[in-house]
Amino acid sequence: MDISTGSFLVAFTLTLIAGLSTGIGSAMAFFAKKTNTNFLSVALGFSAGVMIYISFVELYSHGADRFIAHYGDRVGSFYNFLFFMGGMLFIALIDRLVPSAENPHEVHFVEELNEDLKKKKLMRTGIFSALVIGIHNFPEGMATFAAGLTDMSIAIPITVAIAIHNIPEGIAVSIPIFYATNSRKKAFWYSFSSGLAEPVGGIIGYLILRNYLNDLTLGATFSIIAGIMVFISLDELLPTAKEYGKPHAAIYGLIAGIGVMALSLILFK
Repeated sequence: MDISTGSFLVAFTLTLIAGLSTGIGSAMAFFAKKTNTNFLSVALGFSAGVMIYISFVELYSHGADRFIAHYGDRVGSFYNFLFFMGGMLFIALIDRLVPSAENPHEVHFVEELNEDLKKKKLMRTGIFSALVIGIHNFPEGMATFAAGLTDMSIAIPITVAIAIHNIPEGIAVSIPIFYATNSRKKAFWYSFSSGLAEPVGGIIGYLILRNYLNDLTLGATFSIIAGIMVFISLDELLPTAKEYGKPHAAIYGLIAGIGVMALSLILFK
């Protein structure tokens, strides 16, 4: 499959925007006196709704169509299911390798800046979080980039959803580094740099797959992306959203995300 320079640049730009949104989390930690937990909870729920809807309604079905066209209904559907589960297992394995005490997806608040934490451990925690976030962002970057190359109606919502998802990750990096060094500049740049793994992941994924892009590899890519998105939504976004805000705020955001995504696909396809 031939990829034009314009398509490549658009996909790269979307992936870059998604990754560098970690910097928004840094800004929230620096300039907000108190975390707006309800707003963040609704936003994370909204992101989960977008990801879940687009994964099952668009990505999974697109993958199934391509496999079924080559292998028939039963075998094609089975292959599609295997790649979907493979995406979930891949991101689950990454999460298993992360110690829970230092997992960047654990809840962090701006108010933590005022707690009496041991500074000698904070820098290590912040740097470790930045590295782990980079690992998590790598497959997300591949997913965003692949979507940007194939279907903008899917790519833009995925970009927005991942960008929202990356905001708490920026907070996870910036809070400990800022408290350890008392430097907004250092904390911001560590957080900002961790987001660069997203476009790097997109480019590396493209370089690996560019000579093999066809209907089957695209089908597999769509299904793997769907698995990654569903796992992120259920394991990270929704639990974090419920921790940040009131019990129903995350669900309201989830429903809004599903509704907006469904309407956008109807209106703009």
